[in-house]
Amino acid sequence: MSEIRLTGPLAESGLLAAGSAPKDARLAVVCIHGRGASGADIIGLSDAFGLPDVFYVAPDAPGGAWYPAPFTQPLSANEPSLSNALGRIGEILAGLEAEGFGPERTVLAGFSQGACLSLEYLARNAGSLAGVLGFSGGLIGPDAANRPETESLAGTRVFLGCSRTDPFIPALRVMETERHLASRGAEVEAVLYPEPGHSINADEIARAVALLQAIG
Repeated sequence: MSEIRLTGPLAESGLLAAGSAPKDARLAVVCIHGRGASGADIIGLSDAFGLPDVFYVAPDAPGGAWYPAPFTQPLSANEPSLSNALGRIGEILAGLEAEGFGPERTVLAGFSQGACLSLEYLARNAGSLAGVLGFSGGLIGPDAANRPETESLAGTRVFLGCSRTDPFIPALRVMETERHLASRGAEVEAVLYPEPGHSINADEIARAVALLQAIG
């Protein structure tokens, strides 16, 4: 992994960076880690994807977690941490836009808690992203089937990948997330894998790469 030196608004943001230099990149991917991990862990997606024209950044969650309670609990159980985490993503996207990466050139990629956070950001902020890669995650809150957001997500690509028997992410929540985002016009691919576990597999990487290559 080749690390990148940040400049401009991103220089003071506390982000790890890797991949292509921003001036040469076609896309920017913000990598959001899971509970108990760090930006240094999730930035490894840059090597796994193997795309030479993508710029990657990854923040660290305070104390290693973006929010304290399970993601299917009432939203109030995860406040104010959840709002702070969503605000952090917004700040990063603003910094990337100042570097020339508008919504049509920006993707969120998250694993586990990071996937949940990335998908939640998209659901609440239509038009802010070209795509989301949600590895083992779903929309946040007790009910993903009857959410209030209705703004169009047309033009946004989403990949959802998860084990059918993931110990932390109910398969039903993954499919509810697919239905909600697709009902608002997003182009969603969701795959539930028969293999047990809570990780990112080779097929998910391949599908994520295909999504990134299709943008732009």
